[in-house]
Amino acid sequence: MTALKTHNSQYTRSLIEACLDPLMTINTDGEITDVNKAFIQVSGISRENLIGTDCSSYFTDPQKANEGYKSIFKNGFVTDLPLNIRDNKLPDVLFNGSVYKDEGNNVLGAVIVARDISAQKKIETELIEARVFAELATSMAEMAKINAEKAALIAENAVKAKQQFLSNMSHEIRTPMNAIIGFTKVILKTELSAKQREYLTAIKVSGDALIVLINDILDLAKVEAGKMSFEQSPFRLAYSITALLNLFKIKIQGKELELVMDYDSRIPDVILGDPSRLHQILMNLVSNAVKFTPKGEITISAQLLKEEGGKITIEFTVSDMGIGIADDKIGLIFNNFQQAAHSTSRLYGGTGLGLAIVKQLVEAQGGNISVKSKLEEGTTFKFTLDFEKTNEEVKSDFEYLELDDDMKNIKVLVVEDIPLNQLLMKTLLDDFGFDRDIASNGKIAIERLQAKSYDIVLMDLQMPEMNGFEATSYIRNVLNSKIPIIALTADVTTADLEKCKAVGMNDYIAKPVDEKILYNKIVGLVTKPKLVKSRDMNDEKENESHINLAYINRCTRSNPDLIMEMISLYLEQTPPLIKLMKTSLHQRDWSTLSSAAHKMIPSFSIVGIHSDFEDMARKIQEYANSQEQEEKISEMVLQIENVCEKASIELKKELNTLKKMKDGK
Repeated sequence: MTALKTHNSQYTRSLIEACLDPLMTINTDGEITDVNKAFIQVSGISRENLIGTDCSSYFTDPQKANEGYKSIFKNGFVTDLPLNIRDNKLPDVLFNGSVYKDEGNNVLGAVIVARDISAQKKIETELIEARVFAELATSMAEMAKINAEKAALIAENAVKAKQQFLSNMSHEIRTPMNAIIGFTKVILKTELSAKQREYLTAIKVSGDALIVLINDILDLAKVEAGKMSFEQSPFRLAYSITALLNLFKIKIQGKELELVMDYDSRIPDVILGDPSRLHQILMNLVSNAVKFTPKGEITISAQLLKEEGGKITIEFTVSDMGIGIADDKIGLIFNNFQQAAHSTSRLYGGTGLGLAIVKQLVEAQGGNISVKSKLEEGTTFKFTLDFEKTNEEVKSDFEYLELDDDMKNIKVLVVEDIPLNQLLMKTLLDDFGFDRDIASNGKIAIERLQAKSYDIVLMDLQMPEMNGFEATSYIRNVLNSKIPIIALTADVTTADLEKCKAVGMNDYIAKPVDEKILYNKIVGLVTKPKLVKSRDMNDEKENESHINLAYINRCTRSNPDLIMEMISLYLEQTPPLIKLMKTSLHQRDWSTLSSAAHKMIPSFSIVGIHSDFEDMARKIQEYANSQEQEEKISEMVLQIENVCEKASIELKKELNTLKKMKDGK
């Protein structure tokens, strides 16, 4: 029996010592009856001195520990009671205990284990700290994002302010320049003495130079803002370069200079591109060459680099034998307001904007530009641009359009508030042989249109009481008039030009007004409706054509099979799109309506339906996206449905004609 007790005692001791956490056994009074080595190490007290003492006294919160051991005897156990053992380190522990009984199921005492969770607490603390730092980093990132957005907004507002400033300055400067240059041209057409002609020519040259400077500044702003647009129109490159060189023949008189043109005969006679921007690039380069070359040759070269399908790449070179550019200055010449030397502006004039604009115009069209130079030997600029081949014919902008005898009595309403500009427009229109009335603001213009019939309106934009935008909007939306309207704008930035198109203006002319361009634009807009307008308004619907297949013929090279295929596709896809627009409008499904209108847009120009309907589809898309102007949307959808139905009838006739022609072969 004694051996068995000894065995049990050793077994119990082994179990107690096997626990790595501090462990004690207590009696029902809370006195320690035994401890393990882990508890001795933590407390720093021997087993003999621990036995018989109050277990609660070894924790930093004795009252809580006392309640804990009493709970064991009351409930039979306690689980994960957080406490701290009283020692130098004060480790965090979880107080766990359970009673033990004799064979008669009588409670003898309890076993308590204080599980050390210091490492776990440390990890939890570190996790909390990490979470706090992560939240702080996120907060900082969000703050940085907000600051970046604020900075972007400030920058955007600065750009807008710059654009607005340039727009205002453009208008304020161009308005008087319009009168100065315009009247100078008018007077130069009259009989003058030699001295008078000399002085007026000097005024005109100075005015032209000032306009070049204004254009340079505004063009630079447009390119920097990404608002520069490039046309794709047919032109004769050889003619353009020759005309450019002719402009400089007067300038080089008295200088020992010779202009040489080196033109590659492989370049097609007519190409598609932006002749105005090309002219601007070459004008700047040749002007610099003439300015900085006292004697020798200036060569303008155009060479065909490659030809792939319908696209060609041309390399342009402008070489001179002038003063040259120092090596350390070559990298600066394309910067804004930079010249090769501080003395350049003083000796030769200029603002240092020309080459900056040249570089941006070239690169904006996908080209590249380079320069090589040597002091006192000359400079060579090279740039490449892509163009498209075309079979289109070129119509010169520098020749007056001819009017039929029965259409020369064109009635023009000029809406302009500046007396000098009013007088200039009267002079030009009288010279054209056109009838004209003047209205000093948009309100008066509307009254004139309601009282009298006109063929075209020339509309200034900035006026008191009612400006040009408000007046045009009223003419289009309230008077429901389709009369051609040309904007007279001193602002060549894109902001106002986009607004011109949005309110329904047909075209614009930049001030100072070029009389040839003015004449051609008036004639072009007035004669177009005359070609389709019937004298008998009752027969208008029957006689008016709603399509023009010139574009399809050009794209297909008049291939009847391709033309029939394109017409068939239009007839197949258009009715469902119209139906979808009407259904989505009825259901107020704005997203679907916007998508349907967007899909309709390309088809108008393909089959030659008037561009007004393309603009109308864009308006539907715009209003659908903003969920505004529902009544106007409904009206525009009906107009598009009407014109598409008429176009479809004409296309079906065209399709039948082509089929008969094909079957006849």
